[in-house]
Amino acid sequence: MNTKLKYRHELKFMINRQQYFIIRQRLKSIVEQDAHVGPTGEYHIRSLYFDDINNTALHEKLGGIRDRAKYRIRIYNNSDNLIHFEKKVKFNDYIAKLKEPLTRDMYNSIVSGNFEVLNVPDKPLLRELYYEMRNNLLRPKVIVDYVREPYVCHNGNVRITFDKELRTGLNSTDIFDEALNSVPAIDDHLIILEVKYDEYIPEYIRAALQLEGLNQQSASKYVICRKYLKTNTWEDY
Repeated sequence: MNTKLKYRHELKFMINRQQYFIIRQRLKSIVEQDAHVGPTGEYHIRSLYFDDINNTALHEKLGGIRDRAKYRIRIYNNSDNLIHFEKKVKFNDYIAKLKEPLTRDMYNSIVSGNFEVLNVPDKPLLRELYYEMRNNLLRPKVIVDYVREPYVCHNGNVRITFDKELRTGLNSTDIFDEALNSVPAIDDHLIILEVKYDEYIPEYIRAALQLEGLNQQSASKYVICRKYLKTNTWEDY
């Protein structure tokens, strides 16, 4: 365990539309919406996930390995104003995230196969990515696309998100591809509820969520989209 990282708890649930409307109605009077949402109370997230030549991230998740990591580039609302390369770390029941900003030119270089832009001595994450791409053939694998409705509670530093309209790209791994053919990766009536917190969930939040009555599962958007591609295209892993 890297003690320099800030680890948090993460719970995931797959819920239907009816459960979503009930839970959201309870939450609205007791928590705040994230400050970054637009007029609809949502924002759009698109990520490009990477994996190595052995599909290590995919197989470790499918195999139930508890300590693992995933790499992704993430943008918001289809804009290049904010581009991050992120490493999400899982340790037992805790998660942590490292990230570094990218410019659009850096992104273009990476997806075209020029990894030298990551060879930055004073940026440990970028250097790690450079090593992974040079030595383990870390490469783009799949686009993960969804709409997020986020809420926050300062007590316990709780973050509650409803992730809707999960889609993946069929014909491209370029997150800025204007001709991207994105298709639903799960049934439209399903929504992924995520609850992240530091040490505790306040009882009034727990009561509103009624977590005990929900079906907790390890709903990895990356795995869902990779499985969709395997089922509906010629992709093999």
